Amino acid sequence: MRELIRRLVAEEDSAKPLSDSELAERLTQQGVQVARRTVAKYREALRIPPANLRKAG
Repeated sequence: MRELIRRLVAEEDSAKPLSDSELAERLTQQGVQVARRTVAKYREALRIPPANLRKAG
């Protein structure tokens, strides 16, 4: 799951980064049922900042 989150963040549009809710939706579409809070926990463990801090520009 961590690798999936890392990949989704790496592939996102830096002008409009994915929120934890959007990451959770994308994971669900890939067959991984996960809550937003779980995504946030893994994102923080991976030292990936929240969407508002990842926004370029």
